Amino acid sequence: MKLSFIKRKQRAAPDPARRALVLLGAQVAVMGTLAWRMRQLQVVESEQYLTMAEDNRINVQILAPARGRIFDRYGEPLADNRQNYRIQIVREQTEAPEETVRRLGDLIALSDETRERVLKEMASKSGFVPVVVAEHLDWKDFALVNANAPALSGVQPEVGLTRYYPEAEALAHVVGYVAAVTEEEIARDDTRDPLLTIPDFKIGKNGIEREAEAHLRGSAGARRIEVNAVGRVIRELDRDDGDAGADLNLTIDLGLQRFAMERVIGQSVSATVIDVETGDVVAMASAPGFDPNSFVFGISHSEWGALTSDKLRPLTNKTISDLYPPGSTFKMLVALAGLETGAISPHEKVFCNGRYKLGTRYFHCWRRGGHGHVNMREGIQHSCDVYFYDIAKRIGIDAIAETAFKFGLGEAGPLEIPNIKNGLVPTKDWKKANRDESWQVGDTLNTGIGQGFLLTTPLQLAVMASRIASGKRVQPRLIRAIGGVEVTPAPAEDLGVRPENLAVVRDGMNLVSNNRRGTAYRARIEEPTMHMAGKTGTAQVRRITTAERATGVIKNKDLPWEQRDHALFVAYAPVDKPKYAISVVVEHGGGGSTAAAPIARDILLRALYGEEPPLTAYPPEQRGLIEEERLQRALQLQAMEAEQASLNGAEGVRIWSASDIAAPPRPNPRPFDGRLAGGREG
Repeated sequence: MKLSFIKRKQRAAPDPARRALVLLGAQVAVMGTLAWRMRQLQVVESEQYLTMAEDNRINVQILAPARGRIFDRYGEPLADNRQNYRIQIVREQTEAPEETVRRLGDLIALSDETRERVLKEMASKSGFVPVVVAEHLDWKDFALVNANAPALSGVQPEVGLTRYYPEAEALAHVVGYVAAVTEEEIARDDTRDPLLTIPDFKIGKNGIEREAEAHLRGSAGARRIEVNAVGRVIRELDRDDGDAGADLNLTIDLGLQRFAMERVIGQSVSATVIDVETGDVVAMASAPGFDPNSFVFGISHSEWGALTSDKLRPLTNKTISDLYPPGSTFKMLVALAGLETGAISPHEKVFCNGRYKLGTRYFHCWRRGGHGHVNMREGIQHSCDVYFYDIAKRIGIDAIAETAFKFGLGEAGPLEIPNIKNGLVPTKDWKKANRDESWQVGDTLNTGIGQGFLLTTPLQLAVMASRIASGKRVQPRLIRAIGGVEVTPAPAEDLGVRPENLAVVRDGMNLVSNNRRGTAYRARIEEPTMHMAGKTGTAQVRRITTAERATGVIKNKDLPWEQRDHALFVAYAPVDKPKYAISVVVEHGGGGSTAAAPIARDILLRALYGEEPPLTAYPPEQRGLIEEERLQRALQLQAMEAEQASLNGAEGVRIWSASDIAAPPRPNPRPFDGRLAGGREG
């Protein structure tokens, strides 16, 4: 029994050889697995992991190219890139960040808010990431920091580029401005441009800056840099700066644009001047303006509030975005529609007794006693409402609308600028579709004098005037050259209007400005070789009741500003060989003859002479007043320049002499000599 138990115990004991074999097998399996995995890493997946290692060692950074500059037609800068002097701090390079910021504040002005922001950013970001302390410094402050840089550990003065608009308010609406790209704009970008991912990258937000963004932006560059394990830059391996944006030359004449803006200081006005031969927009003034540099550098809440609350609406480009009834400036097109359809001859007379009866309703003429018997030329000369009520009723709204479209109304047109309104030329179908009402004869009469549903932009009125002057389908344009290569406009097509009919309308416009009984005679150009043909207009902004007419219509000067009529004037000059066409709209200015026509006359004279015109170009009875206005305008500009110089910290503000004030110096436009974009050959 005992022997049997011992034998069983011996048989149950582990076999050493077998155990060794099991252990050896396990070791072989582990080594085999490791060998297989090493082969996978070193042979099969080696390229993938080599790339990953290289990415960890070498980073690629996107570089923003220089933005294309914008010039006027003579090469004067309108949007430029200037050096941006800024100061940065790298936290890991300074032992005492707070002390460094404090010492830096002893050299340049740093608000408590700025100091708090800088310290907060340094605490939240990696130690090797630079934090911007201040930018857009003047050279004096920048040089002061550079001189003390050895004693300011971690402080890095840096020079970059920023957008700058030297003309500020004068061309804010035309040129526009740039600002930082938003997340919404990145999401809408179909091109997936890597430039938009650069922090604080700026793109065009308005004006030419926005419309020509594709030309101005340029293409991204890149640089490869070597970094260590924590991402700190060791060295730059190579760099591709990309392609700078293309420079643009606009059709704008900076000297004329400045003059137009100066001429309407303190008013809400739009003025557009078009070269009749080429369609070049040589001036597009919308007053008041604003400083686009504020949007580049960061506009304050107070400045933004002041701009948005101003009743003169400085942020709106009135020339293309505001809609006005054209008033009597539309009467030339009604006359042409009547002549083209044969509904009336130029010599046929209509009797005006001050009102026109339609059923039981009366439509009134602006002149209470009427104009008597007038033909077409006289109807335009005196701006007789009854005359145009009569012919509008004869020809109907469809013929009027067809002519209006032909002369550029009711469509935005091809101008290279965003936010252009179409305006409105009403038709029977339009009223039915939009108001679910039938067209009435009274609607036609209102349209016949430029009121009712009819709406136009000041740009469209300037196009209308240029087409009347030329007989061609003039198309306005703002871009004259891209990258030094001139953009050649297509030849303007013929309007398809009979020349003899255009001649009648032009005769009427000539009488408006150059006949003693014309509505704009007091705003005439005295120099015979530069006579102006024009048409006044007054657009009502309120309804005049029957009771008010019975007691006498309240004069504009006795009404609140917002209830006064808009004043309009369209013109071209010289009469014999038209060169420029113009439209002027003075918001709530009252009468077109008194408020808008003198402005148009002065701007046209400046365009024709190329400099301050002589007093002999003005009517003799107004020369003293013109001289006084020039003096007042010069004094205003002097005060503004002195104030700006004071704000900029300039030293030695210029004191103007008496001769300077009598005829303030302005840059004179040079004849086009083929040089584009600041002097480069086109």
